[in-house]
Amino acid sequence: MSSEPADARRIEALELFRRAYEHHMRGELEEAIALYKKSLEICPTAESHTFLGWTYSFQGRWDDAIQECLRAIEVDPTFGNPYNDIGAYLVEKERLDEAIPWFLRALRAPRYESYCFPHFNLGRVFERKRMYARALVEYKKAYEQNPRHLGALQAIRRLQAMRN
Repeated sequence: MSSEPADARRIEALELFRRAYEHHMRGELEEAIALYKKSLEICPTAESHTFLGWTYSFQGRWDDAIQECLRAIEVDPTFGNPYNDIGAYLVEKERLDEAIPWFLRALRAPRYESYCFPHFNLGRVFERKRMYARALVEYKKAYEQNPRHLGALQAIRRLQAMRN
């Protein structure tokens, strides 16, 4: 452990995280991965683990992404993003039934800014399972949480059109 004050380490880790995110958004995934890992070495955070996992998901590395989300939960079990992300990665692996409890845990997480995402993802799962009424309920909840979520609005319209 460095003799450097904890605040200075956190600031350095945050700067590395910021730079990693910029690389990620430009599609420079290997650079982003390296910077997220450096940030984690200095000061492990749930956010850095989650975003490293998200970067892995862009490479189709679902199992690595899930592992990073599990590490994020170990660091901060109140952070909702990794629960939702695990569910989303399980959906990508066609493990729909396993994904549902993760989305429900995301909805119970006290520290989460976008509850619309687990509702939307639950809608996706229920729709794929042909449970259209339940899917519609979840899509409507997602849209209520975030009226700018166009995917939720499109899903609502699609399912309503199926009923007519």
